[in-house]
Amino acid sequence: MNSSNVTPFLRVQGISKRFPGVQALTDVGFDVRAGEAHALLGENGAGKSTLLKILAGAHLPDEGTIELDGRPVEIRRPVDAQALGIVTIYQEFNLLPNLSIAENVFVGREPTRGPFVDWKALNEQARAVTARVGLNMDPRRLVKDLSVAEQQMVEIAKALSMKAKLVIMDEPTSALSETEVERLFRIINDLKSHGIAVVFVTHRLDEVMHICDRLTVLRDGRLVGSSEVKDVRVDDVIRMMVGREVALHGRGGRVAKRDTAMLQVEGLTRMGDTNDPHAVRVRNVSLTAYTGEILGIGGLIGAGRTELARAIFGADPIDAGRILVNGEEVRISTPQDAIRHGIGLVPEDRKQQALFLSLAIRPNLSMTALDAITDRLGFVSGRKERELVDTYRRKLSIRMANGEQLVSNLSGGNQQKVVLARWLALNPRVLIVDEPTRGIDIAAKNEVHHLLFELAAAGIAVIVISSELPELMRLADRIVTMREGQISGEIEREQATEESLMYLFTHTKTAA
Repeated sequence: MNSSNVTPFLRVQGISKRFPGVQALTDVGFDVRAGEAHALLGENGAGKSTLLKILAGAHLPDEGTIELDGRPVEIRRPVDAQALGIVTIYQEFNLLPNLSIAENVFVGREPTRGPFVDWKALNEQARAVTARVGLNMDPRRLVKDLSVAEQQMVEIAKALSMKAKLVIMDEPTSALSETEVERLFRIINDLKSHGIAVVFVTHRLDEVMHICDRLTVLRDGRLVGSSEVKDVRVDDVIRMMVGREVALHGRGGRVAKRDTAMLQVEGLTRMGDTNDPHAVRVRNVSLTAYTGEILGIGGLIGAGRTELARAIFGADPIDAGRILVNGEEVRISTPQDAIRHGIGLVPEDRKQQALFLSLAIRPNLSMTALDAITDRLGFVSGRKERELVDTYRRKLSIRMANGEQLVSNLSGGNQQKVVLARWLALNPRVLIVDEPTRGIDIAAKNEVHHLLFELAAAGIAVIVISSELPELMRLADRIVTMREGQISGEIEREQATEESLMYLFTHTKTAA
């Protein structure tokens, strides 16, 4: 509900965009005021990304107008958007991994001394702008050596260095810990206080209620409505987004039944690469995952959660410790060893680490089950492969045209289901899922949660790593917390609160 006496900084009217076979946007309009955070919401496929790319100059609209400060503008290229003061921070970062933090922040805008880059000035300016977002590290460090959360901070620092008037943030908190989200919110409030407008795209509605002033909802490429955040409840927003009620609370009466100790990790230690003093180490970690339950692993970014998962899966070598599967000690030096012993890993970054985006759904889903669908002569049976894909399409409700559709054209939630289906086709004993719902919408998140409940009920030992405290508390029957590469505590779901978990994230347990 817009106030008529407030002139918007950005006004979008009648925007439509069609791609071959798809009407992405139809007559969409919304406005953003200077000094406000405006949430742009909707399920995957609602048209948010298309609208953002039009504002960023990556797509041209078929119809419609864009106004800035009351005057019409044309944004035909990304450089046009930047010249107008519009800076977009995408969920998939636009960084150059082999360049330094400073070079990434000021790429194309480096200070010079004569015909040469003034490296001293470049690093000093980068240190100042990165300190503003709480990234206090050597600006000469290569971006490829940073964590996902640290790379996000580099993107935000780059936006601040461009003197932006409108900052568009696409899922900015999906890779951040609770502490880093709070830091980001302080940055957003600072931007607002200086009259900078922020468009905030997220699937985390609690963040919308906390940091945003207004919201606009899209569904199926059309505008559903806009509202002051203070005038709506989370349930109202969900109903606007999906067009129906979606129950996101509770566990559907699920009761964990701890049966067999399927995975036991004893004294696992990984000291990391000695050439990288910032590498997260895993030290003397012991835990047990049972069939019939979901074990949660929580901690702040850099606590060692992902590093522990990679070590168990054989993606990184371990220096000490034992791994037992179903009571028997096993040697895991490679992912192939882990797969042979019935351990699967769904990594946190599905696009970079799990999917082959240039391939169809069929090979992406079937690649781990080739032994089961290959005949004695070594040829893959096309019939068995199609049957496998169809089985998991129905079982996991994967919304797709057919198995030959490019996996890159699926929504985030359906891409995650393809990765899960790949492992389920192997009938794993243990399934480790790192950030299971990162970057997927409300309805898809609900579906993935219920799928994980079903896997545990079917006898798979499920381990879930999540940065979202509400997600950990909903999914996990038992939560192990980590800090600085060590176990800092363990808590049953019934006793877990956000406060108790955050305490364990930030304090090391004392010896008994």
